[in-house]
Amino acid sequence: MQTYRHPAPFQLESGEKLQVLEIAYHTFGRLNPARDNIIWVCHALTANSDVADWWPHTVEKGCFLDPEKWFIVCANIIGSHYGSTGPLSTDPETGSPYYSQFPALTIRDMVNAHRILADAFRIDRIHALVGSSVGGFQAIEWAVSQPERFNRLILIATDAYATPWTIAIDETQRMAIEADPTFGLPNPEAGAKGLAAARAIGLLTYRGASGYNLTQTDTGEQTVADSLIPRNRRRPCTYQQHQGQKLTRRYNAYSYHTILNAFDTHDVGRRRGGRAKALAAICCPAIVIGITTDLIFPPSDMRRLASLIPGAIYREIQSEFGHDGFLVEHAKLNSLLLNFI
Repeated sequence: MQTYRHPAPFQLESGEKLQVLEIAYHTFGRLNPARDNIIWVCHALTANSDVADWWPHTVEKGCFLDPEKWFIVCANIIGSHYGSTGPLSTDPETGSPYYSQFPALTIRDMVNAHRILADAFRIDRIHALVGSSVGGFQAIEWAVSQPERFNRLILIATDAYATPWTIAIDETQRMAIEADPTFGLPNPEAGAKGLAAARAIGLLTYRGASGYNLTQTDTGEQTVADSLIPRNRRRPCTYQQHQGQKLTRRYNAYSYHTILNAFDTHDVGRRRGGRAKALAAICCPAIVIGITTDLIFPPSDMRRLASLIPGAIYREIQSEFGHDGFLVEHAKLNSLLLNFI
């Protein structure tokens, strides 16, 4: 991981400023002499800038993010836990971490930070911009705000705005965090139990019934029909507990809460005359990929998104893993994207 420190205060949409802006990023491969082999990846909720870590079998030879061919860049979003300026960063005005006093962010703020990093790298043209889930929120926003910068646009399991359904999912997770009485205390561990519950709620929407029924069914002695099996030995229960605790060991409740709030601001048509007009500005070839069992961004929404982007093609991945299919179905993604890129 490397870190870029911006030499000036960073203006936010809210009117507030971050006096110090640091952007953590990873790169893979080498920039060629023509500087035309760049693929920029925008990451999702609790991921980081290390694409090879969270997106298995994509940053590999022969895959669509082949580091022997492409120079791949991923920047950690501001507000995150993984190196960019966020709630656990030091507020220069107080000398202490921001915690709950961290300013409100928007998706456009996150994209503006990406633009600053790209400009610092002297990257004028990006061959392909890739975004999955809320990484897709960023990719759509960036492609609309600077359409001339990209040769290809790849959108996977995402949308042009935060629908009422996605906002309701976010709000339910925020309620879980806010129900933790420690949330709001000036402590990096504050809200940990609420964060674990929020993660468990989120997982239900990421995988859905088909994913859980496929992977979390009790086996052997622990059958679904045997109601006497203790809860702490039921596979679905222990999985939820494990995943909640796992996140608290690598993330913090303040960043999670901040980013959920930012996601709810996403509407590419805001102050642009509506979504259709905004998306019409995209002038590069685009592919929109839906997942058959995705509960968060169902295929019907993905087809609507594709219909609003000039010339975009729509493809669909058959998967039993819901929204998380974009992380699991790497072979199917590679088959769709190698030729497109």
